[in-house]
Amino acid sequence: MSEQKFPRRTLLKGALLGVAAVPVSALLGKGAAAAGARVDPNEPQAKSLGYVEDASKVDAKANPNFKPGQMCANCLQAPTAKPGMTEVPCNIFAGRPVAAKGWCKVYVKRP
Repeated sequence: MSEQKFPRRTLLKGALLGVAAVPVSALLGKGAAAAGARVDPNEPQAKSLGYVEDASKVDAKANPNFKPGQMCANCLQAPTAKPGMTEVPCNIFAGRPVAAKGWCKVYVKRP
């Protein structure tokens, strides 16, 4: 019978790498789950940008740049939006879906 020995240093390195991989994999899992979640208007970033899920409810006095007809579905920040979609991926929110009828202060009309 051949008995193979592992140096203690190699064993400790492997154990430390294994322990370090657990939090990293947990963080990657959270990021992937959050990436597909629809943007909530109560999130800090959404609030700071004045994001609303229905452009008809935009406060025109608080947002003087808003004009009727502006919505996420025809915004430059949602380049893959197609007619009839209810949600569109937004570049401002790292590709997360927003309401197609929504609006925020970063709106730029798509050419």
